[in-house]
Amino acid sequence: IQALPNLIIALVLLLLTMLAAKLISGAVRRIARKSKFRDSLVDLMGILAKVIVWLAGMATAAGIIFPGFGLGQIMATAGLASIAIGFAFKDIFENFFAGVLILWKFPFENGDFIEVDGTLGKVEDVELRMTRIRRTDGELLLIPNGKIFTEQVRVVTERAQHRMEIAVGVAYGENVGKAREVILEAVKGCKTLGDQAPPEVLLSGFGASSVDYDVMWWCDAKPLPSRKSRDEVIQAIKEALDNAGIEIPYPYRTLTFSQNEPDIIQAIAGRKASQDTEG
Repeated sequence: IQALPNLIIALVLLLLTMLAAKLISGAVRRIARKSKFRDSLVDLMGILAKVIVWLAGMATAAGIIFPGFGLGQIMATAGLASIAIGFAFKDIFENFFAGVLILWKFPFENGDFIEVDGTLGKVEDVELRMTRIRRTDGELLLIPNGKIFTEQVRVVTERAQHRMEIAVGVAYGENVGKAREVILEAVKGCKTLGDQAPPEVLLSGFGASSVDYDVMWWCDAKPLPSRKSRDEVIQAIKEALDNAGIEIPYPYRTLTFSQNEPDIIQAIAGRKASQDTEG
């Protein structure tokens, strides 16, 4: 009963702390946006401001509830408690600090497409413990921040455009110079090409049945526009080569027969006739 007034004051203080944390966090975010910080850094600064306000409010409330405790005792108790909690929730704290580092310095933002451990998806939100990624098939994937921080991450949309490449082969009997011109003109006529650099068609080697080219062009880095661009380029090249009468060969096999082939055939025929007679 004697401690009831202090408990009420502490409760009111925590409610005020909740309000202050929301207001101060919003103010910090607005100031950071005006200063043109990255979006992820703006989020990090807002979260840290909220955490600091809450720590201050909770420490003050603890001092009111336990007036015999000084600041040093509160800090010592918090230190011991943090050690015990740290051992019990190691993975959670690992993901928490990884989330802080991701928000601070990783080169992707909400809305970027990234690939982690073979999974490609769109970043919907980077939280302190996990990152929400929407896969290209619509499924939601929650990846712990510790995994993102330690694994190799491919940021697909770090730039607006990226280079695509496909292989095209023409028959050995065709004119390679003419085939190159036909392929290049077909690619240049596509509507999904980017303006980062002009398309290129370069000879890459001698295949088993064809002379091979590498066809390279730039397009929108997002997965669906990239897929559509590949579709358009392949169709354009196929139609252009067909119209120019240039063959895209099937696999060829050359069979070499022995000079003794007639004797071998005659021997096999004689053996078969002998077996038929015995039968």
